[in-house]
Amino acid sequence: MSKQYRKTYMEVYLDKIQQNYRTIKECAPGKEVIPVVKADAYGMGAKQVVSYLIGEGHDLFAVATLEEALEIRLLNDTVDVFVMGLINSSDLHTASKKNIVFTVPNEDLYHAVASFDGPLRFHLKIDTGMNRLGFKDYHRAYELMNDLSKRPHLRLEGLFTHLATSDSDESFAQIQIRRFRDFVLKAPFIPPMVHVSNSSAAIKFEKDLDYTTHSRVGISLFGETLEKNLDILDPVFKVKSHIIDIKELKKGDMVGYDLTYEAQEDERIAILPIGYADGVTRKNQGGHVSLNGLKYPIVGRVCMDQMFIKVDETVRKNDIVVLVGDALTPVNEMANRQETIPHEILCQFSKRVPRLYMTNRK
Repeated sequence: MSKQYRKTYMEVYLDKIQQNYRTIKECAPGKEVIPVVKADAYGMGAKQVVSYLIGEGHDLFAVATLEEALEIRLLNDTVDVFVMGLINSSDLHTASKKNIVFTVPNEDLYHAVASFDGPLRFHLKIDTGMNRLGFKDYHRAYELMNDLSKRPHLRLEGLFTHLATSDSDESFAQIQIRRFRDFVLKAPFIPPMVHVSNSSAAIKFEKDLDYTTHSRVGISLFGETLEKNLDILDPVFKVKSHIIDIKELKKGDMVGYDLTYEAQEDERIAILPIGYADGVTRKNQGGHVSLNGLKYPIVGRVCMDQMFIKVDETVRKNDIVVLVGDALTPVNEMANRQETIPHEILCQFSKRVPRLYMTNRK
């Protein structure tokens, strides 16, 4: 972006993403890690993140949709892009033409693939208990594998499943892991790629899995996890704004829509040019921001484009405020206020917030 007209932005530290990749890879030496860059790289900006990672030597990425895969293909026509979600059978010609790897999770897509007369690359998904996408009838899945292997233009390159509770119920996660292991070991053949672990499982379980080749890492690539007391990852972004005005309130003055905040004494209220249209939801009222190394409370209703914080005499116009991302404003705290998970926080910041890409803090 050549010019910022509003002093609100997100700093994205690309080198920290690469460092998190290395950290997760070290959790299971010898295994490969697939960077998951769906949802616009979890809100960080897929174009810039993927371009940087390609420059760091990465040649395989996972996304959720064919649209996301094609966006990466515009950046580079040689890296592998794997679509984890379901594509339409009518779009197989696009996957073939653009050399996109996709998922076959049900009979309908299998039949479309089997009758396709051009080259296709795909992974077979097995449902081990999440009951979302994937084959639940394992014997039928073996039949499909045998059938597909007889068609030289069709390349079954992987088997995978998805864990429902790797961060919340390890006992059920282990049940899924055992089910998938049994499926793989009884399969008529084993493709080059076998993967089960998401972010939490890659950190906790992958090193002990003797039948997998890869893990798929999304949220932890971007410095966040649902695991408690885990500090091996580096935060990769901060959302910042600048104070644009300061109001001097008298005791009893009210603030914002619905007048939900009343000054209990003479107070100073600072205005920030960021609001719920940018991704700071109304549920953040009562939370805090970071300013000059201190916490300052968010007061009054968060507006669509602006919000209020209570400040002291040391604060001045144009001071920089961190909404989320530093030690005083961790993502999980904002997630807790909004009764959600870090994944949603990363994805909720709108395109109205410019992303400024940095390496080595420059």
